[in-house]
Amino acid sequence: MAKKPEPESFMDMFSKFGRDLKMPAVDVDTIIGHHRKNLEALEKSVRATASGASSLVAKQREMLQDTLHEITEAAQGLRAPGNPQELISKQAEFAKRSFEAAVKNAGEVAAIVRKSGTESVDILRGRIHESIEEIRDSFDKKK
Repeated sequence: MAKKPEPESFMDMFSKFGRDLKMPAVDVDTIIGHHRKNLEALEKSVRATASGASSLVAKQREMLQDTLHEITEAAQGLRAPGNPQELISKQAEFAKRSFEAAVKNAGEVAAIVRKSGTESVDILRGRIHESIEEIRDSFDKKK
C-alpha cells in the first residue's frame, strides 16, 4: 500500500506562506515566551487579589463576631434592673463603642482592599514595563 503523505501542520503552512511572501522570520518561541510571561503575571495578580479577598472575608468574620459579642453583652446589661438614667447611659455608651468600632473597621477594610488592589496592579504594571523593554530590545537587535 502506498503511504499517504502526512498533512502539513498549521505552523508549517504558516511558515511556508511567510517564506513565499518573503516575510521576515517569526521567532515563535520568543512570542510564546512573551505570552507565557504575560500569563504568569496575570496569575500572580489574580493570586494577590484572591489573597486580599481572603483577608477581607476573615476581617468581616472577625467584625461580625465582635459585633455579636457586644450586642449580647449590651442586651444582658439592659435586662438588669436599674434606674432609667443608668440604662440610657449604657445605651449611649454602647452606641458610642459601636460607632467607634464601625469607623475603625471601615478603615481596616479600606486598607485591606487598597493593599490588595495595589499589589495586583503593581504586578501587571511591572509586566507591562517588561514587555515594553522586550519589544525595544527586539527592535534594537534588528537594526
